[in-house]
Amino acid sequence: MAKKEFPDKQALKGKEKPVQNDMGGLSGDFSSKISGLSSKAFGIIKFILAVILLPLVYSSVVAFINEFIQIDKGLQQIFYNGIISFLVIYLFIWEPAVIYNKGHKLLEICFSFFKPLVSVAPFLLPIYAILFFIIYGLLALGVKSGWLIEYTLFSIGFSSVLHLVFSAKTIRSKKGDILKANYIFGFSFILILNLTLLALGFSLIFKEFSFVNFCNISVTIFRDIFLVVFKQLFLF
Repeated sequence: MAKKEFPDKQALKGKEKPVQNDMGGLSGDFSSKISGLSSKAFGIIKFILAVILLPLVYSSVVAFINEFIQIDKGLQQIFYNGIISFLVIYLFIWEPAVIYNKGHKLLEICFSFFKPLVSVAPFLLPIYAILFFIIYGLLALGVKSGWLIEYTLFSIGFSSVLHLVFSAKTIRSKKGDILKANYIFGFSFILILNLTLLALGFSLIFKEFSFVNFCNISVTIFRDIFLVVFKQLFLF
């Protein structure tokens, strides 16, 4: 009897294994479906937030231009020359990705003490523009010459657009971006932050440029757009 029972137990054990594997497969499929649905839902939420951010992008650009045109027109043109120079080099000559990557690594080193910022800060902060503001502030203490502000404005224009272009390119290249939510939301947030930092820096250099006015105009235009859209949608 003992000899007959032993193979029966082994047979039962062998039959149990496929059942466990089937349950494991069902569990894996269910969890993958849940994760897929949650990622889609999160993507839709980010898309909605991105659409909400777009009026703030517009208001920030308008507010920045409104304050920037208050400074000397010759200096304005130098800043625009920096922007144009980068675009010409990028479109027709060479993509200076190596310069962007160097700045990316520099920020990673600066924020190595706090890991969450290591992956975010390089996309958000225009490191070269920040460095040019700092260098100008230090040199301006001893150098009293027009060429210093001219070279600084050209470099800030060049480096600011470099940061925006390559940050946008990096975000756009990411896969699984439902409705382009990551791209629209991410680039909108980066553009708003970069304009705010530029406005702060210029307000420290030029007395004609008011950071307070920049913030007030941005908020006012955004509020007005939001109220108009809200009335159209809900109050008819």
